[in-house]
Amino acid sequence: MNGRGMGPRGFRYLTEEEKAGRPKLTRKLLSRIFSYLKPYWPALLLSLLTIILAAVLDVFPSILTGRIIDEGFIGGDFPLLLTLVLLSALVMVLSSLLGLLENYLNTRVSQSIAMDMKNSMYAHLQRMSQRFFTVNKQGDILTRMTGDIGGVQGVISGTLTRTVSNVAVLLTSIIAMVQKNWLLALVGAAILPLFILPTKSVGKRRWLLTMESQEKQDEANQHLSETLSVSGQQLTKLFTMEEREYDKFTAINDDVRRLTIRETMAGRWFRTAIGTFTNLGPMLIYLIGGVLILKRGNTNLSVGDVTVMVTLLTRMYRPVSALLGVPVDVSRALALFTRIFEYFDMPVEIGNREDPVRPDKLDGELAFDRVSFFYNPGQMILQDLSFRVPPGNMTAIVGPSGAGKSTITSLVTRLYDVTEGSVTLDGIDVRDLDLTDLRKNIGMVTQEAYLFNGSIRDNLLYAKPDAGEGELIEACREANIADFVKSLPEGLDTLVGNRGIRLSGGEKQRLSIARVILKDPRIIIFDEATSSLDSITEELIQTAIEPLLKTRTSLVIAHRLSTIMAADQILVLDRGRIVEEGQHQELLDQGGVYRELYETQFKRVLEDRNGEHSLLL
Repeated sequence: MNGRGMGPRGFRYLTEEEKAGRPKLTRKLLSRIFSYLKPYWPALLLSLLTIILAAVLDVFPSILTGRIIDEGFIGGDFPLLLTLVLLSALVMVLSSLLGLLENYLNTRVSQSIAMDMKNSMYAHLQRMSQRFFTVNKQGDILTRMTGDIGGVQGVISGTLTRTVSNVAVLLTSIIAMVQKNWLLALVGAAILPLFILPTKSVGKRRWLLTMESQEKQDEANQHLSETLSVSGQQLTKLFTMEEREYDKFTAINDDVRRLTIRETMAGRWFRTAIGTFTNLGPMLIYLIGGVLILKRGNTNLSVGDVTVMVTLLTRMYRPVSALLGVPVDVSRALALFTRIFEYFDMPVEIGNREDPVRPDKLDGELAFDRVSFFYNPGQMILQDLSFRVPPGNMTAIVGPSGAGKSTITSLVTRLYDVTEGSVTLDGIDVRDLDLTDLRKNIGMVTQEAYLFNGSIRDNLLYAKPDAGEGELIEACREANIADFVKSLPEGLDTLVGNRGIRLSGGEKQRLSIARVILKDPRIIIFDEATSSLDSITEELIQTAIEPLLKTRTSLVIAHRLSTIMAADQILVLDRGRIVEEGQHQELLDQGGVYRELYETQFKRVLEDRNGEHSLLL
């Protein structure tokens, strides 16, 4: 419901994409939709009743107008005139109060349903596996959470109540007109086709122009978003593309201007025609009424009656256009519900079994037994992988890019589940352990340290919400970042910015290490991404992680030779298989993949570091 497909005077159209993907209205779908309305049906029913009652009351001021003219003014009865005016005012006040009550009830119901759906959706998404978030676009996930559910809220607060209101207004107007004079009612109704047809024909053309204009506006917004962002404007400057980007923007802007003018002009004669037809109805009522009263001497029809008929006719025209768009609103509403239900129906791949194992204590013995894994069938990532990490030992995993190193860490934490074989912790299959208990016992420092947009304190407390000030400072000291935090004017309460943008890569990495220290897990997984950092920062990080790795079972994706040499065992991974295992010198002597990695990567990095160190000295 973003305005696309919206024609003049509220008339709406379905896009070709919407027509092609129009969901089928089934009993199951309706039942599922109404299950969200069920908890609030008393308030919703009361809201609909107030709409109908308000529509009925809203007719009376129009009817009373006839008596005010005939009996008050023409009849010369001032007390009656005063009574009728006060009565009409009272009815209008009551109708307004009912409208206020309806608006409150309607808003409360729609907001409550939207809240329920968002809560359910968020809880469901939290249970989805890592695969879900890698396959689906983040923008699409956010759209379902916000735009689609917001659209559903709009359907409940807008489409449903407006439809009932418009039907009630139309019916009450028609009934009142027929009761007054069926002939004049028929004359007024005869104008409706002249009112509707231009809306459909001219509206369609204007809508197409609106769509084209909106697409151009989207293009302009995209251009602004890309070129005026922090990274975009930096790239533009570095490549001296300011003039080119300016020319591109002015061309898009000119297209927007041209299309907007065409759109505006396309609706001008339409509005003129509609205005003419809207005024034609009352004129015909006056004409036919004049013929009946003045020429034929109809004593059953008065001037006040004709005035009432004109007022009711104007009231009847108002809801017609809105009701023409109801089928489109319903189709879009069903599409929104269908998109939301698609996510709800996605199975939770990673979860607890019915009676998960919850051991009192874990020693931290980790083992892979003939593990195979693929993200997509036919594209095997790990093949028949077996190894064991004794409690308190450190295992380093090395290998070329794409060998499957990071996948191993994802299987330990159950971000994914194995395709074949098993991963065990203290001899228990990780799929049998309680998922929360498993992850509480694992600390992970990833390649890209992720920080939430909050303070340093907030990000540290994510690991241990009840940690005291002393614990936070001690964790920072162990992670070699305490001095940096103390140097900040706001200390632990310093804001880190979106994704920690206000901090350097090394500072973010050390904060993430401090966070893991606070968690105090039994197993540490460390993806040693220090190759892009300067030697001093790398040394600080290395010093910070060494105590962690020595006292816990640890699995390290190693890029640094000192870390590899300190490992109790080294696993050499290539194309998803362990091709070599042992300690540093043993593997060098074998002259295989490890030797090649040493010669091409580790040795060169070591020499570069030593060179940097000598320059610093």
